[in-house]
Amino acid sequence: MSLQRITDSLAALFAVQPIVFWHDAEGEFAATVDNLVPENAALVRLQDTPALQVKLAIERQPGQCWLLYSTQPEPDPYADWLLDIRLRSKSFKADSASILLAELGLASQNLRGHLKARAKFLRSSARVGRLKRLVLASDTADDLDRKMLAVLVRADQPELFAILLRLFVAFVQEGEVDLNAQPKIWQDIIANDLEEAFWQAVKTQLGYAEAEPGLRDLLFRILVTDFSRSVGAKPVGALQHFVLPERRLAANASVFASRWRADMAHYSSYNLMSAAVGQDLALAHLLSGLSADDLAEVMTFEDVERRIISDLKDRVLGGAGAALEAVLALIARRRDGHWANPVLANTHDVNRALAASYDALEAAIHFLALKDQYQDGFSFASGKAGFSAYQTGLFRFDQGYRHFNRAYELVEPMGWSVLHEVKQRIEAAYSGWFMPQLSSAWGNILEGGSGLLSSWQLPGVINQQHFFAKVVAPLSDDGAKRVFVVISDAFRFEVAEELVQAINSKSRIKASLSAMLGVLPSYTGLGMAALLPHQRLAYKINSNLELSADGKPVSSMEQRGAYLGLHGGAAIKAEDLVAMGKEKGREFVRDRRLIYIYHDRIDLIGDKQASETKTFEAAADTVIELAQLVGFIVNSLNGYNVLVTADHGFIYQESALAEADKSVLADKPKGTLLAKKRYVLGQGLGTNAKAWSGNTALTAGTGADGSLDFWLPKGINRFHFTGGARFVHGGAMPQEIVVPVITVRASESELAKTKAASISLLGASNKVVTNTQRFEFIQNEAVSERVLPRTVVVCLRDGDQPISNEQTVTFDSPSQLLDERKRSVVLTVLSGAYDRNKDYFLVARDATTKVEMLRVPLQVDLAFSNDF
Repeated sequence: MSLQRITDSLAALFAVQPIVFWHDAEGEFAATVDNLVPENAALVRLQDTPALQVKLAIERQPGQCWLLYSTQPEPDPYADWLLDIRLRSKSFKADSASILLAELGLASQNLRGHLKARAKFLRSSARVGRLKRLVLASDTADDLDRKMLAVLVRADQPELFAILLRLFVAFVQEGEVDLNAQPKIWQDIIANDLEEAFWQAVKTQLGYAEAEPGLRDLLFRILVTDFSRSVGAKPVGALQHFVLPERRLAANASVFASRWRADMAHYSSYNLMSAAVGQDLALAHLLSGLSADDLAEVMTFEDVERRIISDLKDRVLGGAGAALEAVLALIARRRDGHWANPVLANTHDVNRALAASYDALEAAIHFLALKDQYQDGFSFASGKAGFSAYQTGLFRFDQGYRHFNRAYELVEPMGWSVLHEVKQRIEAAYSGWFMPQLSSAWGNILEGGSGLLSSWQLPGVINQQHFFAKVVAPLSDDGAKRVFVVISDAFRFEVAEELVQAINSKSRIKASLSAMLGVLPSYTGLGMAALLPHQRLAYKINSNLELSADGKPVSSMEQRGAYLGLHGGAAIKAEDLVAMGKEKGREFVRDRRLIYIYHDRIDLIGDKQASETKTFEAAADTVIELAQLVGFIVNSLNGYNVLVTADHGFIYQESALAEADKSVLADKPKGTLLAKKRYVLGQGLGTNAKAWSGNTALTAGTGADGSLDFWLPKGINRFHFTGGARFVHGGAMPQEIVVPVITVRASESELAKTKAASISLLGASNKVVTNTQRFEFIQNEAVSERVLPRTVVVCLRDGDQPISNEQTVTFDSPSQLLDERKRSVVLTVLSGAYDRNKDYFLVARDATTKVEMLRVPLQVDLAFSNDF
C-alpha cells in the first residue's frame, strides 16, 4: 500500500474524530510514521510516553488532533490505562483491507477478509472511487460483490437486472450479434475474480444454477421462460428444457425481459438479441401450432408478432363476422405491446412494418364490414339523397381504402407477403365492386331530363361558385374582423373528415365539416376561380383557357392575389406564411380582412405519372400539414375564423386500369379547345353517348359570353391513359365534386377544451397473492372529439420503486357501453420477501406526461403461493 494512501486514510479519520489509535504490532511503519501524520495532527509514540502525560496533553489541548502510535498490540481493556480515551476515539490499521474498510465507510470488521479476496478489483483507485459512491455502511459481502459488478459493467444501478442488461447489450457490436463472443466487460468480471459472485447472484434471483453456466445459455433461458410464462396454451415441448426450474424465481425473468424491452436506450439491442435467439431456436416453426389468442400476451419474440399477424390475416380473409370484434381487441392489445408500439414504430423499420400490418388489418376489417352493409349495391332516390349518402357514410369506402393502402405501403419494403391476399381482396372490393356500383348508381341521378346534370343544384347544398357569398361573407356580416381561407388542391372530402378529427383533438379549436357541390369540370383552374369573391366568372378563349372574375384575370396565384387585393385581401402559399413566423405573419395579415392561403400536396404528387403512386402518402402528409397550419393561424396569428376547403377532389385506385376503363372517343369532337383524361372543354361540342355533357354556365356560373361546353367520361372512366391514369379528377363522381368545407373557430369555452379519458380500477380486491396478477380497469368516458384516448403505463411499486413489470394499455373506446370500455393487464411480481402489513401500490401513469392517474394501495403476500 502506498504511504500517501495511509496519509489520506488518516486524514479522512481525523475529519470525523480528533483522536486515533494506531497499533502497528510488527513495527512496520515505526521509522516512517513521522512522515505519515497529517499536518493537523500531533504524533505521540505510546511506548515512549507515559499514559498520564498523554492524558494531560490531550486535556490541555482540546482542539488538537492526536495520532497515538504504538508498536505493541492493543492491550487488554483491564490493563489499558488509556481505555477512557480509547472508547471515544477511532482505531486505524495500516493493512489495505482495513484502510479500505474505513475508506468505504463499512461498519462490519468481518468484511476485512472479503476485501482482501477482492484485491484485484480494489487495486484500481478509479474503481474504488466509483464503488464508494454506491456503498452503504450496512452492506454485506454479497452487496459489495453486486456493487463491484455494477462498477465493472458500468450499470445504471447496482442491481442484478441492470448488470445483466449491460452484459447482454455488450453482445451487440455495430448492429450485429455474436452470441458466442465473450464481451470485454465479461472478461473484466473474470479477471477481477467476480465470476463466481455473479453466478451466485443469478442463482439467487433467477434460480439459474447450471454446473457450467454461460451468458448465452442464461439469455436463452430468460427469454424462453418469459415466452412460456405468457403463452396461453400448453407449453411448447421443444422449449421446456430452457424454462427456469423454480416457478417463483422464473417470474423475475419475465420482469427483467419486460424492463429491457421498455428501456428506450436499449430496446433495439433487445430486438437484435431476441431475434438471434429466436432464429437459433427455429421459433417460427414451433409457433405454427399456436393461435393469435394463445399468443395474445406474449411480447418476447418478433416471430410471435408475425405469427399473430398471419393468424389474424386468415381470420379477416375468412370473414369471421362478429368474431372480428375479438380481432380488433387483439390488435389493440398488440399495439400496446413492444413490437407494434406506435412510439417505437417511428424509430425502427421492423417495428414500423409490424405496426402498419395491424393498421392494414384494422382498415380491412372496417372496409369489409362496411361492404357487408351494402351487399345489394347502391340506389339513390334523388341527387340530394346520393350526395347526402356519400357525405354521411359512403366516403368511408374511400377512406378505408386509403388507410389500408397507406399502411400496406409501409409494410411492402420489408418484402413480406403476409398481406398480399388481403390487398387483393380490398382491391377487388374497391376497384371491382364499390367504384363500379357507385358509378352506376351515381350515373342514374346525373342523367336524364330531370337529372342532376340538368340543374346542377341540390336542395340545401351550396354550389362551389357561391362559396364566398354564402360562406365567407356572412362571417364578416357577423362581425368577423378577418377571415382566413385555406384552399388545399385536390383535398377530397374523406381526407377532410380525418383533418377535422385531428383539429378537434386540440384544445381551444373547434372544427365542423360540411360540403359544397363542386363545379364541373372539377379541375384546378375553375375550382380556384369559383372560390373567389365574384359576381361573374368567364373563360378567355385562348390557348390556356384563362379564367377571369368580374373581368380580372385569376388563373394564376399571383393574379388571384392581385384580385383579392381589390377586396381588402391577399393570397399567399401556405409554406410562405408559416415561414414568416409569428411576428412577420401578424404584420402580413394586420391590415387585411381576407387571407387566401394556398396549399398543394396531394395534387402536386398525384398529378404526375412518376409520383402518382404516392397519392395516399401525400394525403396523410396533408392532414398533418393542414392541422399544423390551422394551429399556426389560430395560435400565432389570432385567426378566430378559419375556413379550409378545396378546388376539387380526386379519384385514385392502386390497380392498373384496363381498356374497359377507357371511354374511347374516335375523334376529338369538333370545337375542342382542351382535352384531358377526365374532361373535354370546347364550344359547340354537342352530345355523345359515351360522355356526360353540359355547359359551365350551369355548373360553374360562368357568364353567357364566357362559358364553355364540356364532356365528361361516364362513371370513373378516362378518355385516354396518356401520362398518369390512377390519379385523376375533372369528372362528376362524388369523390371529385363533394367539396369539403371545414369551419374552424377558436374558443375559450369549456366545451372547446379537450381532455384525456380518465380511468378507474375495477374490483375490490386489494391483495396480491400470486406472482402473476390480473387487474381490470374501466374507461370512465367514451372517447369523442373532446375526450381523447389515453395510454397509461401500469406497474406495482414499493413507494416509487417498481416491484413488477410494466404494462402499457390504451383506453380509446368510443362506445357508450361500459362493458366495451373495460381493459385488463397482467402484471408479474418480482419474487422476494414482502411485508404483508405494508402498503404497496398499483400505479398507473400517463405514458406521455408521466402524470399519475391512479395510485391504489394493496398488500403483497406471496407466502402462500410460494409454498406450492
